[in-house]
Amino acid sequence: MEGEEGSQQPQLVLADKLFLLRQPDVQDIDKVRYKEDVFTHVKENDMVPLYETLIADSVLDMDRALLDSMRAKIDEELNKLDEKIADAEENLGESEVREAHLAKSLFFIRIGDKEKALEHLKVTETKTVAVGQKMDLVFYTLQLGFFDMDFDLISKSIDKAKNLFEEGGDWERKNRLKVYEGLFCMSTRNFKKAAKLFLDSISTFTTYELFPYDTFIFYTVLTSIISLDRVSLKQKVVDAPEILTVIGKIPYLSEFLNSLYDCQYKSFFSAFAGLTEQIKLDRYLHPHFRYYMREVRTVVYSQFLESYKSVTIEAMAKAFGVTVDFIDVELSRFIAAGKLHCKIDKVAGVLETNRPDAKNALYQATIKQGDFLLNRIQKLSRVIDL
Repeated sequence: MEGEEGSQQPQLVLADKLFLLRQPDVQDIDKVRYKEDVFTHVKENDMVPLYETLIADSVLDMDRALLDSMRAKIDEELNKLDEKIADAEENLGESEVREAHLAKSLFFIRIGDKEKALEHLKVTETKTVAVGQKMDLVFYTLQLGFFDMDFDLISKSIDKAKNLFEEGGDWERKNRLKVYEGLFCMSTRNFKKAAKLFLDSISTFTTYELFPYDTFIFYTVLTSIISLDRVSLKQKVVDAPEILTVIGKIPYLSEFLNSLYDCQYKSFFSAFAGLTEQIKLDRYLHPHFRYYMREVRTVVYSQFLESYKSVTIEAMAKAFGVTVDFIDVELSRFIAAGKLHCKIDKVAGVLETNRPDAKNALYQATIKQGDFLLNRIQKLSRVIDL
């Protein structure tokens, strides 16, 4: 089931289409196409559990003859697989026994029976000795987790993979795990860690079963913009040859990145507007759409205000290509939330920055931590006296 170079794992392609099928922002004509693709995939792979779920959710229509036919095919295939396992156990070696059990695990993955797939992957693991082969089983488990965004399963599988690497393991699989973990971090709103893991994997990317390389670069740029400082962004993203070779293929992404670094804020907002649809209709980014939009605006507003002690609201509105009223409302929200260090003088129409002094902030933090430590020591001394 693992994707070959350049091809995404079919179940994850299906998961993307199922996601789009349920989005109100997707046009009806596209939904018709996605529905046909989903039905074809379910039919070709005898995905009875998913078919029954989609019928219950009124996504697909009930076809009793098709359901009976798929169940019959599954029973027939399972009998063949069980015969192969029995034959391998009686007449062949340990390697053939493992391969027979793995074939059954992959069959359950193909038909979308998650519980039985996980159960049989555990059985296959008991027949597996090599660390690399055990890691491959963990990757199959991770793919099952990403199909229905089972974060508990994904988290446990990543921890399991890291423990396996302590026993050994090759660099290719270690680099693949970084992309899996990066995707998990991005899906759980840990954009900073996701950016670090993606950037570490950028020159060794081979995880085509998760997504194409273009999508990987898309995620890398988006997470880096809200996670890296200006100098790091230039070194690791803006000038990165791996990113430069691909970024032009992704609509609006090059303008989005470069206009931010070049302080071309009007172009940045234009590119940002173009990217919103892609972010909103991405299965992994969709739950964090509003959060990401706020974080990006925080970054760009902070960068603009960094250059000034004070600036008129009109000048800022002009720089961003928006109205004065829009900037006034936008900044009010960010200032109230503590995201921007400035004040609005509404009468004079001026923004005055009041960036906190780094040394003073460190001094205050040290005093606060010192007080906390003293309180803990006093409580401890009382307990000891008793």
